[in-house]
Amino acid sequence: MRQPRCDMGELLILRPAKPKVSFVVPCYKLAHLLTECTHSILAQSYDNFEILIMDDCSPDNTPEVARSFRDPRVVHVRNNPNLGHLRNYNKGIEMARGDYIWLISADDRLRRNDALERYVSAMDRHPNAGFAFCPGMALQDGRETRLLDYSCIAGHDQVFKGHDLFRKLLTGNCILAAAGMVRRSCYDKIGMFPLDLPFSGDWYLWLMFSLHFDAVYLAAPMVNYRYHDMAMSNTLVQQDVTICSSNDLVLLWRIHDYVAQLGDRQLLLDCVDALGSHYGDHLACKEYRAGARAGLTLAEFEDSLAQRPNDGLRRRIRAKAYTMAADRFYWKEQYPEALEFYRRALQQAFWAPAIWAKYLLLRSGPLGNYLRETNIRLKHLIGHAR
Repeated sequence: MRQPRCDMGELLILRPAKPKVSFVVPCYKLAHLLTECTHSILAQSYDNFEILIMDDCSPDNTPEVARSFRDPRVVHVRNNPNLGHLRNYNKGIEMARGDYIWLISADDRLRRNDALERYVSAMDRHPNAGFAFCPGMALQDGRETRLLDYSCIAGHDQVFKGHDLFRKLLTGNCILAAAGMVRRSCYDKIGMFPLDLPFSGDWYLWLMFSLHFDAVYLAAPMVNYRYHDMAMSNTLVQQDVTICSSNDLVLLWRIHDYVAQLGDRQLLLDCVDALGSHYGDHLACKEYRAGARAGLTLAEFEDSLAQRPNDGLRRRIRAKAYTMAADRFYWKEQYPEALEFYRRALQQAFWAPAIWAKYLLLRSGPLGNYLRETNIRLKHLIGHAR
């Protein structure tokens, strides 16, 4: 799966001895933020690293800013012509010489000077871990605004068994791209960013890495993820949100097929349920960034499933997808749509008591809704008590 080595003919300066860590910093039209990102790395207490500023033929003054750093650990690599963001990432990973590789976009930054020291120490102590990550703080207009809750998956430092993290990642990407430091052997085994997944490439890699490696989670938020109009994820959503939705589903089918080859039945069932959940989100019109939504019609859903010959697989995915769509419509108080999708789910899984309970409670009107919501609150209280 290893991709061909890239041409490094542009690299004309003498680089220091082999570093322990390589920071790959992609930069396109982000010269105004590059200094902040680079300084956050140079300020680290652990200093055995290199910084590869991957200038993707940026039309702004990125070269001038990159040359302003008077530190031999900083290397400016300018592409000509522009490669696109995924090829640029992959080129940087290929050029990296460190045992660990940290990909962080020029618009993000490290927020603690001991971040790298903590990462390296944790990874050195846990040789079975393929990568380390932490939660992040949102950054907007130069100010920290909030903790990114979805990136907080535990209350303390811990090592996740790969398959446990894999199951969590199936429900959605909880790892910030800027927060992940990856052992080189992960890329050697799995490969780099797939070029046909411009929106979901990082999610794909975290899933694949987790199938083969454990992961270190550091509970302190040590990175800033910046929200702004030029952010790559925003750009992709604004260009065509359907690319984002199709990427998610292509990714999950690819992971499903890979897990099928591994022969782990339980993990495969987890993949099937994740596919059903994501189809359901799209049947209920999933929301991406900036309020953009991507929907899926029933006909498009069936066309997608028709490519799979296994009738049992299709029925399980339909049941999960229709239930998820019904739940989404229920919480948006679109009760007729919710009833219709619960009915469709029961056609696929007639003996499913949980679906029957939701269907019958909804048909009972306000009393049924009250009973359902009370039951959910009680479950949350019991969960917190434990």
